[in-house]
Amino acid sequence: MSLPKLPVPALKDTLDMYMRCMSHLVTEEQFKKTENIVKQFGAPGGVGELLQNKLVERRENKANWVYEYWLNDMYLNNRLALPVNSSPAMVFPQQNFRAPIDSLRFAAHLISGVLEYKSLLDARALPMDYARGQLAGTPLCMEQYYRLFTSYRLPGPERDTLVAQESTVMPEPEHIIVACKNQFFVLDVVINFRRLNERDLLTQLEKIVKMAESEEEQLAPIGLLTSDGRTEWAESRSVLMRESTNRDSLDMIERCLCLVCLDDSSGPDMTDTTRAMLMLHGGGLAKNGGNRWYDKPMQFVVGSDGCCGVVCEHSPFEGIVLVQCTEYLLKYIPSKLVRAASVSELPAPRRLRWKCTPEIHKLLASAADKLQRLVRNLDMNVYKFCDYGKELIKKQKMSPDAYIQVALQLAYYRCHGRPVPTYESASTRRFQQGRVDNIRSATPEALAFVKAMTDGKLTTSDVEKMEKLRGAITAQTKYTILAITGMAIDNHLLGLREIAHELKTEKPEIFKDEVYLISNQFILSTSQVPTTVEMFCCYGPVVPNGYGACYNPQSDHIIFCVSSFRESPLDKMLCLLFLCVQLQKHMLYP
Repeated sequence: MSLPKLPVPALKDTLDMYMRCMSHLVTEEQFKKTENIVKQFGAPGGVGELLQNKLVERRENKANWVYEYWLNDMYLNNRLALPVNSSPAMVFPQQNFRAPIDSLRFAAHLISGVLEYKSLLDARALPMDYARGQLAGTPLCMEQYYRLFTSYRLPGPERDTLVAQESTVMPEPEHIIVACKNQFFVLDVVINFRRLNERDLLTQLEKIVKMAESEEEQLAPIGLLTSDGRTEWAESRSVLMRESTNRDSLDMIERCLCLVCLDDSSGPDMTDTTRAMLMLHGGGLAKNGGNRWYDKPMQFVVGSDGCCGVVCEHSPFEGIVLVQCTEYLLKYIPSKLVRAASVSELPAPRRLRWKCTPEIHKLLASAADKLQRLVRNLDMNVYKFCDYGKELIKKQKMSPDAYIQVALQLAYYRCHGRPVPTYESASTRRFQQGRVDNIRSATPEALAFVKAMTDGKLTTSDVEKMEKLRGAITAQTKYTILAITGMAIDNHLLGLREIAHELKTEKPEIFKDEVYLISNQFILSTSQVPTTVEMFCCYGPVVPNGYGACYNPQSDHIIFCVSSFRESPLDKMLCLLFLCVQLQKHMLYP
C-alpha cells in the first residue's frame, strides 16, 4: 500500500503557532523581541520564504523530507551516553525462577520467539498496523519493524551512523550474541540450514553459562565502553580496531540479530522502580552494567532473579514498534516449557576474544566511573494509580491521553510554579518513512486550567474549573491532530534550520534567538506507551533539570514511570505524588 508523503506546513501557520506556543513560557521582553524576529523571517520575499520553497522542492525529491534531518538531530548528533539519556527500556513482569535452569528456559523460549518473529519480518508477513486513538483506521508505515533485528548504531566522533544490513543472496548463518558475566558469546541460531529449536537453544545457553563461569578465561568487560559518551566510545572503538582479534569480535556483535543478556542477581529489592532502573543502566559495573552492548537495537535482559525486559537503542524505531514486538514475544512465551535435553552434535558456542592494551584498560576504568555516576544520579518512581483508568475518563467524553497530559502540566506547576516547554511524541507513521513530531502540551489553555486549580481563590467555582479542564483537553486534542497529520511546528522549524545550513547561508536570527533555544529545552519529556500485556516502559530525562514521564493507561488503572536526576536543582520526585493527588481528587472530581 502506497502511503502519502509528509506535507510541508504553510510557513505562516507554523510561525503563528510557534508564537502562540511560546507566548506564556517566556518573559514579555523576550516575547516582544522574538515577535519582531519572526515577523522579519516570515516577511514576503524574506529568508523564510526562500527556505520554505527549498523545503517544498526537497519534498518532491525525497520519500520523507524531514527524516534525515530529524534522525540526526534527535539521535545521531547527540553526544550523550545511550543508557538513561537515550535508550528506553521495557520492563517485563517479574518472573519466578525457582532454579537457575528456569531462567535459561525462559531465555531459550524468548530466543525462539524472536526467531519466529524474524521469519515473519523476512517473509514480509507482518500484518499492516492501523492508527488507533485520534483519526483511527489510517494505515501506517511499517518500515521501522524491518530495522528491529537488522540495524546497528555505529559511534562517530561528531555524528553516529545508523547502519542497516542489506540481505545478500547467500546470507551467513544467523547468530545472536549472548552476554554472560560481562563476556560475549556467539550463538548460531541456524546450523546446517536448520533453525535451532528450544531444546537446542537451551543446551547452547547451558554451555555458555559454564564457559562464562570459567575464571581462568575471564576477559575485560568491553561492553562498558558502549555506555560511554558517543564521541568517547568512537575514540575507544578506534583503539580496539587496531587489533585484528578485536575487529573480528566487533564485526560479530555488529552483525548479530540481537543480544540476550543473562544477568546475575541484583539483590533482594525487586520493586517495579528498582527493576526499571536496572533495565536502564544495569546497576553499574558492580552489578550488570558491563553485561550490555548499547549500540544494538534490541537487548533482551534475563536476570537469574527474574528481573527481565528489553533495552532498546532508539534511533531505528519508536516505542509502539517495540511494544508490538515484545507483546508478540510475551504472548509466545507461555507455551509448554522445554526439556533440558542435550543434543551432542551441536558445536560449542564461541567466546568473543579481546586484546586489551593498557590504554583500553584505562578507557574501561573511565567508562565504568561515568556509568556509576549515572547510576547514582538517576532518580525514578514507578507508580500504579488505581483509583480509575482510561474507561472512566472516556465516559466523561475526554481523550485519556489529553487528560493525562493536562494532569502532568498541573503536577509540574504545583511543584515549580511555572509552565515549561513540554514534549509529547506523536507518530507520523501515516506518511512514508514517518517517525514522530512533537505535541507541545504546555498550551495557554492548560496554563489557564492549572492556575484555576492552584490560585487559592475560593471564587473559582467547580463548574469554571471543569470548563477550563475541558478547554485544556480540547486544545491538547487539536494539537495532537495537527501533529499526527504532519502539520505541527517542530519538524517544520527543524527543516527550515537545516536547509539554511545546507545552503551555507548565515544562520537565520530566528534560530539564534533565546526563545528558540528555550523552546527546545524540554524540561518535561513525556510519552504514552500503552500495552495489552502486563509490562511498562521507562526512560530518563532529556535535559539535566528535566523529568521523563512515561505512562501506560489501562482500563481501570494508569502506570506512571517518572524519572529525574538527583543532581538537578529541580529534583522533586514528590511531583509524582502531586500528580496522583491531582488525578484522584481534583480533576474529574474538582
